[in-house]
Amino acid sequence: MFLSSYFQKENQSVSITPQQASDFAKVVAQDFNPIHDVAAKRFCVPGDLLFALVLNEYGLSQKMTFNFAGMVGDGVKLQFPDAVAEDFDIRDDKDKCYLEVHRSGDVRHCETQIESFIRKYVAFSGLNFMHILVPMMKQHQMMINPARPLVIYESMSFDLTTLDFNEVSLSLVKQELEIEGKRGDVTLTFELLSGDTVVGTGVKTLVMSGLRPYEDEPAQQMCDAYESRRIAFG
Repeated sequence: MFLSSYFQKENQSVSITPQQASDFAKVVAQDFNPIHDVAAKRFCVPGDLLFALVLNEYGLSQKMTFNFAGMVGDGVKLQFPDAVAEDFDIRDDKDKCYLEVHRSGDVRHCETQIESFIRKYVAFSGLNFMHILVPMMKQHQMMINPARPLVIYESMSFDLTTLDFNEVSLSLVKQELEIEGKRGDVTLTFELLSGDTVVGTGVKTLVMSGLRPYEDEPAQQMCDAYESRRIAFG
């Protein structure tokens, strides 16, 4: 499985090094959020990697919802049980919950299909910052702290009408931002397509913290820094 270089597993215990998390974010998700850097003060494992590991372990269900309950830092030993029900949690060895998963419908365990689904689903994250969040911040005249740009997943879900596909693509159909004080709640609604046929819908919700009035120059500097990180990596 293509994920094998991004985690270690001993029995049912899964651990992810900062380097593995950073590599997954940049290589697979094209996500250059500094919070996933090896040396980040508030380092955390990408939510997309947790999502991918669940699909890798338990298969692709028609309906799945992922609620992120905590940030996975360095040294956390996540427990992936042998058998799970429709509703289950991913916890560490100290019983702290990091991810709540709800699933229903048919399940597929085809490695090729799951890899394709993961790659397309998480690559959508790489478009979030520059193509979706920055224009949204400008529109609402509020922005995250350029010195500590913090954007994290709150949840992601999808509802597939069929599992009879080899590859999917994602198309954004709606984006919303609700601001309350210094917090911004982002909702991204998208369609999943197999060729030209819609095979499902999905929603991702993100939280932007430390919002402040929008300023063109700091916002541009933040974008330039993000873009330079992408270019330096690639």
